[in-house]
Amino acid sequence: MQLYLPIADLPVNVFLVLAMGAAVGFVSGMFGIGGGFLMTPLLIFIGITPAVAVASVASHIAASSFSGALSYWRRRAIDPALASVLLCGGVTGTTLGVWAFTQLRALGQLDLMIALSYVVLLTTVGSLMFSEGLRALMRTRRGALPPRRSHNWIHGLPLKMRFKRSKIYLSVIPVVVVGIVIGFIGAIMGIGGGFILVPIMIYLLRVPTSTVIGTSMVLTLVTMLFATMLHAVTNHLVDAVLALILMVGGVTGAQFGARAGQKIRGEQLRLLLGLLILSVGIRFAIELVIQPSDLFTIRELGVSG
Repeated sequence: MQLYLPIADLPVNVFLVLAMGAAVGFVSGMFGIGGGFLMTPLLIFIGITPAVAVASVASHIAASSFSGALSYWRRRAIDPALASVLLCGGVTGTTLGVWAFTQLRALGQLDLMIALSYVVLLTTVGSLMFSEGLRALMRTRRGALPPRRSHNWIHGLPLKMRFKRSKIYLSVIPVVVVGIVIGFIGAIMGIGGGFILVPIMIYLLRVPTSTVIGTSMVLTLVTMLFATMLHAVTNHLVDAVLALILMVGGVTGAQFGARAGQKIRGEQLRLLLGLLILSVGIRFAIELVIQPSDLFTIRELGVSG
């Protein structure tokens, strides 16, 4: 069943897009991430321009994150104080990211920047997460204890605040900075940033895993909702029809993903997520090398009209 997308300016198969939304929603719920790192490339691969894909996927990420965050809230696995401080930076970063998105689009460099950012970010983060997950899995099989996490220079910064739900005493400075970075990247690349935020919170900020995923989803929910509004008002690139189809599939898939994620051990989740991220980065690099004209020149014509 074909449906015409007015902003993307091309027809798509409704059931294909629904299935994509559900699959990415499942991944989102399982790993506690927004899923944009997977959805945005998938939309680009089926012919939607990078600019429209980034702007429209933000709403899908918000919907999936809402569904997942609600599940974690019911289990009291969200730190409200930590989420509030993260959001102070996240909203600022999202605003800066949409401004940069608009400037790059005006210069005609947006699509290239999105593609290169995906290749560099996903291959780097995916490789690091895969190797770390593999080491953790090997330690578990050998019965070895995980290395002790010593405090680093971040924990010596001023303006400390006690986050009771997470049981940590931490400066708000790195928390706000992390929020800014995640918001900025998310607005430009159409990703929730959970696959970056979760490792940072665990390994750098020493936030316990019991509250990391739920708190991460709150940041993703608010920043992506804000990004959707800014993209719609500023750049007029949000395809409401596409966003609605993705949201229906995403909310459904996220519920099943959250249940599946609870049955898999942490090191296995990190290994699988790292492999998934690395695979998408490599696939994007292959597309960029083999068919660069298809990725940028031809698809850009659909937006200019």
